[in-house]
Amino acid sequence: MSDTRPQMKPWIAQIHAYVPGRSTGSDGRELVKLSANENPLGCSPLAAEALKGASAPALYPDPDSSALREKLSALHGIDPARIVCGTGSGELLNCAVQAFAGPGADSGADSGENAPDEIVFSRYAFSLYPLLAHKVGAQAVLAADDDYAASVDALLDAVTTRTTVVLLDNPNNPTGTYLPPAEVKRLHAGLPGHVLLVLDQAYAEYLPGEEAAHALEMAARHENVLVTRTFSKIFGLAGERIGWATGAPGLIDALNRLRGPFNVTASGQVAALAALDDAEFLERSRAHNNAERARFAESLAALGNRGIRALPSEANFVLVLFDGELDAATALDGLAKRGYAVRRLPGQGLANGLRITIGKAEDMDAIAEAIAEMAEDTSA
Repeated sequence: MSDTRPQMKPWIAQIHAYVPGRSTGSDGRELVKLSANENPLGCSPLAAEALKGASAPALYPDPDSSALREKLSALHGIDPARIVCGTGSGELLNCAVQAFAGPGADSGADSGENAPDEIVFSRYAFSLYPLLAHKVGAQAVLAADDDYAASVDALLDAVTTRTTVVLLDNPNNPTGTYLPPAEVKRLHAGLPGHVLLVLDQAYAEYLPGEEAAHALEMAARHENVLVTRTFSKIFGLAGERIGWATGAPGLIDALNRLRGPFNVTASGQVAALAALDDAEFLERSRAHNNAERARFAESLAALGNRGIRALPSEANFVLVLFDGELDAATALDGLAKRGYAVRRLPGQGLANGLRITIGKAEDMDAIAEAIAEMAEDTSA
């Protein structure tokens, strides 16, 4: 007798659900959560105040996030018609991949009959990227890294006639590494015109202004560049799920066809509008992050002879590698016992690393001290 149950598409069956950073220990204890790259300063006081009066649960939100798009337009000098808002940048990344890749979609190139499209990204890129490829039946292609950072040459070498999308998170999650504007432009220049380059700028606001703006300028000039950003990181609005993207009219049209109707909540739109008015909070968050990240990296530098290395980071976290006697799994458990949740990513080939969000000064001091103590105990 044949199986009459609904059957998943085979490419969906390949997916392993996204696993967020944990906030509790194995015994259920609440830990200081430094595993999800949230802002330790919270959100803007202006946004918090705006949220108090934002509740209107019986009414649908503005389906086009018109006021938010106008505000983003004025802030960045972008035509609001070239901006689309989403439920976090994740929704917009999903829409971009869905629009331009599939199990055998016609990419405009000689891709071969029934061959899946290819989505190219760096080996240590955001863990969501393989899921995006699998969801649409495309092939995920991981380009070789350059000491954990994205390599333009490797990305270009990975592009074939079946490639339709290249994803670049810059700064990179989970490594914190960063490609400067000249390298991003070199990457774009090496791509065929029909290949979409998505510049995922979730951590753009931690960069100096001119460094962050270059991607928006590329999206304004080129038909095949899409930039995504989020309010989840430096703005401290992760719980409201707000993101946005900008690119050529044809790209924005594609995302608008696929995004959810009424996708950004009314409270999310109100909070984001207020957050954009609070330049002081943004600068305070950036300054805190830069200072504490530098102090934390400096404190770990003394442990280099123990095989412990903090990768250079331009984001609000540091990836710490454990290649000596103290391994990452032991350090993860040791930090949990001391009350801290950080992120280990063996599924991304980073079993030897811990991604540690930059938290409050006292937390970063405690974690650095704990790692030093564990390294000393292991080598004793």
